Amino acid sequence: MTQKPILTVKGLDKSFGGNHAVQGVSFEVHPGEVVALAGDNGAGKSTVIKMISGVLEPDGGDIVFDGERLNGLTTREIRDRGLETIYQDLALADNLDVGVNLFLGRELSRRRFGLSFVDRRTMRDKANETLKGLGITLSDPEAIVRNLSGGQRQAIAIARAIYWKARLVIMDEPTAALGVPEQREVLSLVRRLREQDVAILFISHNLPDIFAVTDRMLVLARGRLAGARRTSETDDEEVVRLMMGGSA
Repeated sequence: MTQKPILTVKGLDKSFGGNHAVQGVSFEVHPGEVVALAGDNGAGKSTVIKMISGVLEPDGGDIVFDGERLNGLTTREIRDRGLETIYQDLALADNLDVGVNLFLGRELSRRRFGLSFVDRRTMRDKANETLKGLGITLSDPEAIVRNLSGGQRQAIAIARAIYWKARLVIMDEPTAALGVPEQREVLSLVRRLREQDVAILFISHNLPDIFAVTDRMLVLARGRLAGARRTSETDDEEVVRLMMGGSA
């Protein structure tokens, strides 16, 4: 890669009591690059992304985003710097519409007759504009989120990250529990983000999805980095062997 990395992780360590969950993990992610973080259940994937996003504090190692060390920052401070994490639950409010979900915790307001009101119309318009930029058009712009498909809900979570100027998006199992058509929609969204020079850390144990959309993959096994490969230069057999703790 000719560009400087947007994210650099060096010697990341985390223990929970006697369980050494992550041991000396190091890697880089560059702008416009889709990198998979793969591994079986318990390999340490979730612990790694929680440390990067500020949910957990590392016991050792450094996390550097766009030249700034993130260790010790809050999740909000990390998000404000342009690093967004989309977890499996998507953190959407099912009882609210698309526009409000795009601005959760950052609602727009307007003043009328000296009073402040939530500006739902502007939030809805900006949400639709952002979704269209990702190639997504909703038949009902005022739809309540609980009535949308799994793929549309993922699109809203991604649109929220993009609207708030994310330069790196961590996606935690984005195709889990989705049907095949919805999985394809989400993978198409990932490709569109890459075209916009957004870096993506793609957390998954679904090998077909990884091979379909990523540039590189990092394989974790029992908390260690078992191997790093360009996606085009490996195959299912090697990746499974690494996931099971085989030699890198």
